[in-house]
Amino acid sequence: MTTNDFSAARPTPRHDPESLSPATVSAGHGPGPAPADLLRRLRARGAGDPVTHVERVPARAGVPAPWPSWAPAELQAAFTRRGVVAPWQHQVQAATLAYEGDHVVVATGTASGKSLAYQLPALATLLADPRATVLYLAPTKALAADQLRAVAALELEGVRPACYDGDTPRAEREWIRRHSRFVLTNPDMLHHGILPGHAQWSGFLRRLAYVVIDECHTYRGVFGSHVAHVLRRLRRQCARFGATPVFVLASATSGDPATAAGRLTGLPVTAVTEDASPRGGVTFALWEPPLLPPDSGATPPDSSSVPGQATGDRSSAPAPGQASGDHSSAPAPGQATGDHDDLRQVRRSALRETADLLADTVAEGVRTLAFVRSRKGAEVVAANARRSLDDAVPGLGDRVAAYRGGYLREERRELERALLHGDLLGLASTNALELGVDLVGLDAVLICGYPGTRASLWQQAGRAGRSGQEALAVLVARDDPLDTYLVHHPEAIFGAPVEATVLDPANRYVLAPQLACAAAEAPLTPADLVLFGDGAKEAVDELVAAGALRQRPTGWYWRHRERPEVDLRGEGGAPVCVVESATGRLLGTVDGGSSHFLLHPGAVYLHQGVSYVVDELDLADGCALVHVEEPDWSTHARDVTDLSVVSVRSYVDAGPVGMFLGEVDVTSQVVSYQRRRIATGEVIDTRPLDLPARELRTVAVWFTLSPQSLALAGVQSADVPGALHAAEHAAIGLLPLMATCDRWDIGGLSTAVHADTEAPTVFVYDGHPGGAGFAERAYGTASAWLRATRDAIAECGCETGCPSCVQSPKCGNGNNPLSKPDAIRVLDVVLANLPE
Repeated sequence: MTTNDFSAARPTPRHDPESLSPATVSAGHGPGPAPADLLRRLRARGAGDPVTHVERVPARAGVPAPWPSWAPAELQAAFTRRGVVAPWQHQVQAATLAYEGDHVVVATGTASGKSLAYQLPALATLLADPRATVLYLAPTKALAADQLRAVAALELEGVRPACYDGDTPRAEREWIRRHSRFVLTNPDMLHHGILPGHAQWSGFLRRLAYVVIDECHTYRGVFGSHVAHVLRRLRRQCARFGATPVFVLASATSGDPATAAGRLTGLPVTAVTEDASPRGGVTFALWEPPLLPPDSGATPPDSSSVPGQATGDRSSAPAPGQASGDHSSAPAPGQATGDHDDLRQVRRSALRETADLLADTVAEGVRTLAFVRSRKGAEVVAANARRSLDDAVPGLGDRVAAYRGGYLREERRELERALLHGDLLGLASTNALELGVDLVGLDAVLICGYPGTRASLWQQAGRAGRSGQEALAVLVARDDPLDTYLVHHPEAIFGAPVEATVLDPANRYVLAPQLACAAAEAPLTPADLVLFGDGAKEAVDELVAAGALRQRPTGWYWRHRERPEVDLRGEGGAPVCVVESATGRLLGTVDGGSSHFLLHPGAVYLHQGVSYVVDELDLADGCALVHVEEPDWSTHARDVTDLSVVSVRSYVDAGPVGMFLGEVDVTSQVVSYQRRRIATGEVIDTRPLDLPARELRTVAVWFTLSPQSLALAGVQSADVPGALHAAEHAAIGLLPLMATCDRWDIGGLSTAVHADTEAPTVFVYDGHPGGAGFAERAYGTASAWLRATRDAIAECGCETGCPSCVQSPKCGNGNNPLSKPDAIRVLDVVLANLPE
């Protein structure tokens, strides 16, 4: 069969229609092909072998343990009815520590039963003390809903579990506050609803015995730093009511979980890391999409043939103060260059390859979850897989759907139900389904592009095989420096430890707003400042000077009637509603920061396979009006950036090379968008936009080189901008190898002569106010980071530079100028002089 390239023409089916009928596709509950057999079939369906490495993760037997003596017989019987005959050793170890009053984090693999480790002590306490309460925090609503089902299924009298989040009807909220003893929520609702209304929650907080923090490794960067202070505010309110709850945290396998959990909670935490659960074997393949011929008319990286859908792989458009792209200041700092066509891609896009693989596995009757990095990408993969399946067997495409944030609650719940019950065989999802949701029965996971961290990679791969059966996981590499490096260096995935979680509660851009929130809840005292840690006194003094707080002998008081507006997730304010102008129907929402890129006037917006064009974006009212249209072009927002150095925190003087860490001011603005032909990637035109600029003070790492050292290395003066620009792109692409960040969490800028450094300079900065710890990590591992960057460029098989090495999908200058060979020379100079 020919490979479906999803060109503008009708695709050639990869499946023989006579060999497929709805009856031949199982509901996903029966035995499908073994993972190794399935992988062989997938590899055989294209030209050449796209698999660069296959790792066999062997099955493992479990080590059970007896129920602890303190666990009530009633609770043991309830778990036994649910199929838990005996707990695993690590579950008992963590549960006993928590029951005896120690704060504990259980950091074991996916599907290792972390839920029982916290349910056991929490529910035992609720049964023993009819007044005790438990608060459970999850990073997503879907995970909280899944845990609610699990606790409710135990049918324990008097526990009365309930979800309290933004989807909870107001009529139910009062009952939950008064009667529920096991409340499941998320940090956002704790921050916006429970803590500001602590007087109404006083009965619950006064009796709070446990705080469960699920999937705590997701609390990283600025979001994690905010959550750390929300938890300190919770501890403060509990103390005011006389309660000292025990914190029980669950995490994916991560580096130094005790330290990360301690930083998150502000408490000493004991880690349980020895995983005693059984595990089914996993066949894990690294898949590099095939090369395309030079004259194939290929579209830019990760584009789609869905009519009107924007191409590129921007996983989440930046919020105000979030990194908006990789930029070169050539020809002048912050000035956009002309309209350059993106260089043609070298490989078939990961989105197209994942869509084909999803269609193939569904056709085999294999229940499959495809993780896609962006909302747009999830829609594209689902739409293309549906189309391919319908070409083979009309109606078979109905067994595939997309799942992402921004859907209405009813849509999300129905998709979860359909997947769990086998009505759907394939689902293309963002990382909204990465965490914890018990997707029993899945046979395969497709991961479209490295998700940014090894922790996320293993979490996503672990969604399949949760019942102990053999499973298949496939990482499909994007045309990206990091993805390309990983599929050719499997030891960086399978032989390397999982990253440590990075967060910085001392970030003053986080600390000051959180102290303002705390003061609005109750006046701050000197003892409170100790709770909030380093920098709290200085932050309070700044708030007093700004007129936000008033100092009195009894403490610091919030001066305003309105509460402080603080966005935990740094997404740029309230979501923007997407409304169909003809009917007034709410299609979904987009976070405020992404609106400049995804909902600008003229942009194409995709929802459940239907494309819309934006008529108007009203940022003040948080609304975008759209109409149904299927144009033959896609849209691509373009922005410009300027950067100035504010201060230097630390530096290394390495002769002709300098390595610096410090504060910078970044100004960025979306100024235009391109329309490109879907079939060919041809640029039709560039249209101006009038959107406000956004300013950011953050932390950056940067290196400088002397012009003489570049000349000695063979870099001509005219080639310096392209050399630095290429090195900048690759360095940004490889930084997630060293830090728990995503390419979209960071930005960069390079220039042949920067006004502040007076030298050729490459900057990489955190895309969040005050920084998120990523630049510090880059500075601390500079030699290893830049060595991997140099290797990724040098080992790429292209001649002049491609998306696998030096091109960037989010470049504000259209990937121009770039010089691959000179980028290697630049990095050689840096590495030759920089100490290890």
